[in-house]
Amino acid sequence: MAAFRETVEPDHIIQCVVSEFPCRVLWSEGRPCLEYQREEDLKEITAYVEVNFGVDLLDVFFTAVESLPA
Repeated sequence: MAAFRETVEPDHIIQCVVSEFPCRVLWSEGRPCLEYQREEDLKEITAYVEVNFGVDLLDVFFTAVESLPA
């Protein structure tokens, strides 16, 4: 893993994730929860957060849940 020089605000990471992937943020008691479409999306999002920001997905989001079928 690469060394990171400065801490990135969770709000910035959330904004980047939502703009890059088919997902949305739900809020539960003031904590962000990631809602994703498919298991593959979650794997990609997890890798993106780790590579680009050097943090674990669950350090940013309280939890991650798959969307219910329509």
